Amino acid sequence: MREKPTGPQARRLWFLFEWLTGRTLDVADPGKVKAVPVLEGERQFALQEGHRSSRHKVIDNLPGTRAFCPLVRRTVTLDAFAARGFDGAARQVVGRTHPDVLSRAAAFLSLSDSRASFQIEGEQPAAGRVSRWGQLIAEAGAHALSLTELERLQRVGIGDARLVELGLRREGGFVGAHDRRTGEPLPEHVSARPEDLARLVEGIAAFVGRAVGGGLDAVVSAATAAFGFVYVHPFQDGNGRLHRWLIHHVLAQAGYNPSGVVFPVSAAILRDVVRYRAVLESYSRPLLPLIEWRPTPAGNVEVLNDTGDFYRYFDATLHAEFLYGCVAATVERDLPAEVRYLESYDRFRERAQSLVDMPERTLDLLHRFLQQGAGRLSVLAREGEFAALSREEVSRLEAFWAESFPGA
Repeated sequence: MREKPTGPQARRLWFLFEWLTGRTLDVADPGKVKAVPVLEGERQFALQEGHRSSRHKVIDNLPGTRAFCPLVRRTVTLDAFAARGFDGAARQVVGRTHPDVLSRAAAFLSLSDSRASFQIEGEQPAAGRVSRWGQLIAEAGAHALSLTELERLQRVGIGDARLVELGLRREGGFVGAHDRRTGEPLPEHVSARPEDLARLVEGIAAFVGRAVGGGLDAVVSAATAAFGFVYVHPFQDGNGRLHRWLIHHVLAQAGYNPSGVVFPVSAAILRDVVRYRAVLESYSRPLLPLIEWRPTPAGNVEVLNDTGDFYRYFDATLHAEFLYGCVAATVERDLPAEVRYLESYDRFRERAQSLVDMPERTLDLLHRFLQQGAGRLSVLAREGEFAALSREEVSRLEAFWAESFPGA
């Protein structure tokens, strides 16, 4: 700074040095000079609205704070995704959909996302638990993010917490297995140290507020916060579902998805779960050799070196590309498909009811039998539940179904 007090790169380095270390350098004011952004927007995703630092003559457009600030590089893939405007495309689908159909579609997509989130973890919970988590997904974005809010969500998501210690971990954590013979841990990922958890989680919450308020790309913001959270792994249990809930929370707070409509990203992740795990490992695997740890008598890990910065600052580019692909699938495939299905079902229901009066449960059973039979009612169904129907009525119902679900 003394050699080149007006140089843009020198001023960026000056700002970053003091930002990272908390130390104030003995450097004179560079005088009248145009402020430059800390991040170059054509290279990395940055805030659209940064804060001017009069001392350094820079615009602080970093997406996070010193406590948590991963970065995402601009790539051809991400720029192409951003240009497709999935938020606008979703609003077009919503705008031409009847409110009743939209309400039912939103309820199904929320439940579908909840079920898929459990399946990613290899769980098959009771319907009530899936429904409760689906409701929390539908309400994502309603409250400001905080450690208290995440702890509340963990309690609801786990349900039976008799064998789980709720709240921030008080011991080490890892993802992996145990040696069958010795019981020693075999980590695939080592989580943040207990003493770093509170500051890291508070940093993630601050990142979300700053990124959303500063106009950072919504999907990039969601990917950074959510994958950062799962790397920190602050809780003993429930981290995976909360990581995916965070995606919904950030998108909703940014106003990216239409009001009341959940993008079922967990369903898209489940369809591409192999790549999802590869993305998670893209950072956690090369991180392992940098973490010094020893096994504990309880089969856990104790981290011996300072690892906090590994979770505060990392390259989240692959994570953003993956999440954008999931958003593309939900907007261009899942949302329109569910709307089309419900509109087709309503057409079939109306025509079937005009021919034969039947309860909603019976009508739904008829539809499922026809769906299973590719538009034909099986002999078993005709002689069983629908034995009261005439041959002509069965033929007309089959024709109604074929017309309502063309190409099915």
